[in-house]
This record gives sequence, structure tokens and C-alpha cells, in this order.
Amino acid sequence: MNVHRFYLTSLFVFVCCLVCDRGNALQAKEKSRQPNIILVMTDDQGYWDTGISGNKLIETPTIDRMAAEGVTFTRFYANMVCAPTRAGLMTGRHYLRTGLYNTRFGGDTLGQDETTIAQVLQSAGYKTGLFGKWHLGRYAQYQPHRRGFDHFFGHYHGHIERYTNPDQVVVNGQPVETRGYVTDLFTNAAIDFITEYKDKPFFCYVAYNAPHSPFLLDTSHFGQPEGDKLIEQYLAKGLPLREARIYAMVERIDQNLNRLLQSVKKLGLEQETVVIFTSDNGGVSRAFKAGLKGGKASAYEGGTRVPFVVRWPGHFPAGKKTDAMVAQTDLFPTFCQLAGVPVPQGIKLDGKSILPLMEQGAGKSPHEYLYHTWDRYTPNPWHRWSIHGERFKLVGHDPQGKQKQQEPAGKLYDLQADPGETKDVSRKYPEVASRLRNEFLRWFDDVTEGQVYQPAAIPVGDSEEPVVELQPSWAILKGDGLEYSFDGYDWDTIDGWKSNAGSATWQLDVLKPGRYTVELSYGYRDASPAAGTLEISVGKSKLNCELPMSTSQNVFLKRSVGTLELKAGQQTLTIQAANAGGIPGLRLNSIWLKSLNNE
Repeated sequence: MNVHRFYLTSLFVFVCCLVCDRGNALQAKEKSRQPNIILVMTDDQGYWDTGISGNKLIETPTIDRMAAEGVTFTRFYANMVCAPTRAGLMTGRHYLRTGLYNTRFGGDTLGQDETTIAQVLQSAGYKTGLFGKWHLGRYAQYQPHRRGFDHFFGHYHGHIERYTNPDQVVVNGQPVETRGYVTDLFTNAAIDFITEYKDKPFFCYVAYNAPHSPFLLDTSHFGQPEGDKLIEQYLAKGLPLREARIYAMVERIDQNLNRLLQSVKKLGLEQETVVIFTSDNGGVSRAFKAGLKGGKASAYEGGTRVPFVVRWPGHFPAGKKTDAMVAQTDLFPTFCQLAGVPVPQGIKLDGKSILPLMEQGAGKSPHEYLYHTWDRYTPNPWHRWSIHGERFKLVGHDPQGKQKQQEPAGKLYDLQADPGETKDVSRKYPEVASRLRNEFLRWFDDVTEGQVYQPAAIPVGDSEEPVVELQPSWAILKGDGLEYSFDGYDWDTIDGWKSNAGSATWQLDVLKPGRYTVELSYGYRDASPAAGTLEISVGKSKLNCELPMSTSQNVFLKRSVGTLELKAGQQTLTIQAANAGGIPGLRLNSIWLKSLNNE
């Protein structure tokens, strides 16, 4: 009997060991394959622009299904506007640490010394692709395919003007023509990417430019009926045309998200792929706001809280919600942990891994406080800022704050009792308001230390970009009369050439010295019969060029006007009217510099 028991016990132990060994082997096998990461980020889609936020008007069945199959973060925070959020996402650092400070005027350029999550994952063996909006630098050295992405199909600017057959898009630095609706095009490219690299770990970043303005669905002869159907669907619900367009664009995103998820399923990659859906800042729609105050560009909850859903079948629980406050900077260390690679040494991160929250669907925030601030021209601690912990939030929204440069009181809100930020309780809790303000000022000094916020010098002579365009938004205007007119990045102009007392200057970083052809794009019409003359100079190299009139100020010519000799290093290009009478009818659009060194 004892001998029999001994053999039974021994057999049981042996079988258990086999099972454990096999389980450990399977676990080791699972861990040996780094998970694929698909990050889908929309543009200007508010926290409230989904069904999971309680919005009964909008149709987002795919996002809703993702939430049922994964974990929803109800207090996920982005920055107030797009480029700052993207800088934080790419680096794990608050955008003010990266040298980026704006969404335009050259301030939307990620510092060259920054390390992106794409570079980290690429070094860890991932294939990396970005499809859609970059908005972290348009010149050669700052472009995505030189910042860690193996493949980039998208656009550099904060927005584009054409959603059907978009013409402001590139593939790895090369301009391309397209046919189709922009959201579909980016999805198609992303599906091709994951199909090609299905046998390798991949990082696929799909950055839709919708539902950012202009609020457009299909406008081609072939596609417009389908776009009109979506818009009419929301008009029938009683929404104004503007809101109907935004909701229709979001639904079109949802349809494309479904195509992306179905492709993952067909490839048999669901168990190996983490999928995240989120947005870059607060919303711009107004029909339903889930009780939140403010919107895009606001420091209130409506300007910084965005949708965030993550799904990884078999690894993350289904149907869970967490109200732990987290931020876009947290994705950098989270992706590192998912990939099983350390955060690169020497990087001062603001983000913290939220993988434990994803795995449990619950837990505490890794942050004591989250901070927000943004001013278009000069980062400052006096205007449009906020700081909050789990309960209290202090907000400063004084449009004159930066002119006053004096201590604003701010308004204190109890987010647990008042998530809509309707009642200022700073008098009830003055010590809390004081503590939060002091902490914000400490933090602001830390993230801005050593930074000089100005447009990056434009690289000229890069081997991958032999022709460089200097756009009006990058110019510094000085003197009499000159005005900058915004018409959408590629169509912006400099107007008001009343005399030769005003000038426009661009900072250059000449990588390859030598001779460069200068071309101008301009519209010019004036009562004077004489041709206008511009003077263009870089250091001692100057040229004067006569500009023939075009049909009108809004009909633009592109003309070669001469050559300049450029020396290596930091240089300033200056344009001004050659004569005291100026060129009153001129609208200057762009300047192109083309290297002649290889001819």
C-alpha cells in the first residue's frame, strides 16, 4: 500500500513537473514574440465624440465594441492642441522640454536631440510605420522617416485643405499624388503595412487628420453620394450642418477602424496585437459635451480629456473602465515595457508606464499631478494653464495674463464633486489653491529650463532635400506695414509691402555652401504700370528682382529670380522692397532655394 502510494505520488509529481515545464515553455514562447502595437489617434475628436461617453447622437459601433473588448480610461489627458500632444507621445516628455512650443510659425518642430518611441522600437527589432499626420517638423532632418519610422505616408502640417484626392501628402519625403478620401487612404496604407510585416513585430501609428477642419467628407464625383449620406443621417437627427459634418467624419473614422481591426483578425494577429484608440486634444463639436467645460485649446477638462480605449485579447480584461488619471506622455514608457526594452538612459521622462492599469483594468494613477499650459507665441505661466491631482484642479484662463505678467489667482475646482468645473471653491480651500499654484510654478521652471523658444533654423542643402521651401509662417516680420495672412499653410502670404522699411527674415542652417537658385511664388496686381522690385539678401550676397504682375493678387506666379551664394552655417535670408514706394499690390507666398552645386 505504501509502495503503491509512493509510485502514485511520484507519478503525480512527475506529471505536474511536465505540465509546469510545458506551461513555462509556452509562457516563454509567448513572451519571445514582442506584441504588435497599433496606435490610432484622431485629430480634434473630443472626449464626448463617441458612444461610450454617453453620446446618443453619434454612431461609433467599432469604438464601442473595442471598449466592450478592452479597457477604457475615462481620465486620459492630452495637451490642449495637437503638436504638443504629439511631441509628448513621441518622447514621453512634456512638449516644453523638447523645444516645441507652437502649432505653427516654426514652433511645431521637435528638437533634433529628442529620442522618439519609433526610434526605440525600431532599435528593438520592430518595423515602424506612420500613416497620417506628423506635425513635428516639415524639413528633411525632422521628417518621420529620419526620426525612427521605416515608412511614412502622410502630411507634415497641422491640417490639409483637400480630403478627397489630397495633394499635400508625401511618402518618405517625396510628394505624391493620391486618389480617394483621405481617411480611407491612410487606412489602406496601414493595412498594407501590417500585412507585409505580419511575421515581425510592428508599430503601426495611424494618425487620422479627421475630424479636424475643414469639415469635409467625400467631394469627388464618384464618392460624394456616400459622404452626403453620412451628413444627411445627422441632419435628420436635428444637428446643425457643422455638427453633422463633424459627426459624419467621426463615423467614417469608426468604419475605417473596423476595417483595420478586421484585417488584424484575418491575419490571425489579434492575440499578438495591442490596439489603442485615442485623440490628440479636446473636441471642437458642440452638440453634446458630456457635461465637460471648454474645448480644444482650453485648460478646462473639455480641452484636455480625450477618449482612450486599449484592447489586447487574452491579455487585457474586457469591458473594464478605470478613472485613474493618465496622460499621453505615459505611452512612451508603456510601449517600452510592452516591447520588453528599457527606457534609453539619460532621458528625463515625464511619462510613467500604465501597463499595470491596462492589465488589471483598474488601479491608482502613477501621477500625483498632471500639468497643462499652452500659449501660441511665448510659453508663460500666467495665461491658459492648469494643474490637478485626483480631486482638485486649479485653472488659470486670463487672456491678458501674459501681458500683465502678474500672479493670477486661478479658479479651484473639486473634480470629484464637480467634474463640469462649474463652481470655484478657492475661497473654501485657499491652502489647496496656493499649494497647487506653487507646484505649477515649480514644474514650469523645470520643464522650460535651458530652453529658447524660437523657430528652428531651416536646413538648406540637405542631400535628401535639394529644394527647400521657405514658407511665410516661418518668417519674422519687422518694420512698416508687413502683415502675415493665414490661408492654410501652403497658401499663406506676406502682404502690405508699403515701403522698403519693412522686411521679412528667415533663419537658415546652410549645410552645403554654394550657389542656389531662388524662386518666388507670388500674386501681384497694382495700379502702377511699373514692375515691383524685391531685394533678397543672405549676408553679402544680394539680388534685385523685378516681378511682373499677375492677373490679380490672388493669381500666383512661380518665377526664378536669380541666384545667391550661401556660406555654411547659421545665416539670415532677408526680403524687402527695393524702393521707398514699396510694392503695395504684392502677396508673397513662398521662396524656394535650389542647390546648383551638383549641376
